[in-house]
Amino acid sequence: MNRIECDIAIVGGGMAGSALACALADSACRIVLIDNTEHKPFKPDAFFDPRVVALSAASQQFLEQLGAWKFILAQRVSPFERMQVWDAEGTAQVCFDAAEVQQPALGYIVENSLVVAALQQRLQNASNVNCLCPDTVTGLHDDEKAPQCELVLQSGNTVHCQLVIAADGAQSALRTLAGIKTVEWDYGHTAVVATVRTAHTHERTARQRFMASGPLAFLPLRDNSGDEHWSSIVWSTAPDCAQSLLEMSQTEFAAQLGNAFEHKLGDIIEVRGRSGFPLRQRHARAYHQGRVVLIGDSAHTIHPLAGQGVNLGFMDVKVLAEELLDAMTRQLPLAHPVVLKRYQRRRRGANLSMTATMELFQRLFARRELPLRWLRNTGMRGIDALPAVKRKIMRGAMGV
Repeated sequence: MNRIECDIAIVGGGMAGSALACALADSACRIVLIDNTEHKPFKPDAFFDPRVVALSAASQQFLEQLGAWKFILAQRVSPFERMQVWDAEGTAQVCFDAAEVQQPALGYIVENSLVVAALQQRLQNASNVNCLCPDTVTGLHDDEKAPQCELVLQSGNTVHCQLVIAADGAQSALRTLAGIKTVEWDYGHTAVVATVRTAHTHERTARQRFMASGPLAFLPLRDNSGDEHWSSIVWSTAPDCAQSLLEMSQTEFAAQLGNAFEHKLGDIIEVRGRSGFPLRQRHARAYHQGRVVLIGDSAHTIHPLAGQGVNLGFMDVKVLAEELLDAMTRQLPLAHPVVLKRYQRRRRGANLSMTATMELFQRLFARRELPLRWLRNTGMRGIDALPAVKRKIMRGAMGV
């Protein structure tokens, strides 16, 4: 058994945890990054990962600041310049174009595994970051009378630190060990994800159709050869319907998907990597307890209909890193209540606001009453006819 000393222990080496390690890399802070997975280099010749993220311009700029974006660009990234949203229960639609806000793209579709691999590659040159992968936290001892917090690892090692960051995902074990409660409920939806090839090119446009059963999104992908016939789809629907979609043959699924999407991109030629996962909203009642602080999915999860979950997580990381670096400059303890309260104050309100907005959209488009359908369609037509409103919406979503 080894006793490992550090200033900050980050539990979870996914996008949020690895990004925070990058944000604090080369500082005076000694960091231990613990993850239960051994991270491997990204294989550019492999087929698309079925799990992707839609990075906002703000997240892209943050990854660039961290020194990770260049590694992503060296592999593959799929910028989208336009977004088309329409209501299945009417004829209205809203179209957004990056050119209207003088931006090169509205966002970037990147595979989850590539984002993590790029962040991990950046950490290879960080002398102050020690990665313990694979290993798992099995115990937490956070006695306020003790000079340090202690993490017990499955390997038998112990990590002693000033501050513990929980970045271990929606089912955060560390959040539970710290005794932080959440408010949560099921959306009653399962997200079916897959990578599909369509007869027509996607024209670098993200498309989303809102149906009473749930939203269906086509997110544009581009491989290393420049082929723009591939898309990542996220189809949110009732669990029994999702199970039926997962059990269908590829031919049956392609036909159902094409019909649901009104054949906007022609026939579905090929389907790969179908899987499903339940959708659940959750939000931590507090973002910190004792010397444990939450970021990313450990603190909040929302419906993927606008693809904002990962972007909220990166903003958590950015703000927490700012507060921790400021604490070092002011020679405050890293787990000082003032430091952690400032982080919570800066992020919790913004995250709750986005959660409420996504909940409103999800419920509004799930209703089929004629007055609500009329209201939805009238509102979408109104937004599409007001360039100033559209620009404000786009800049808000992009974080610029």
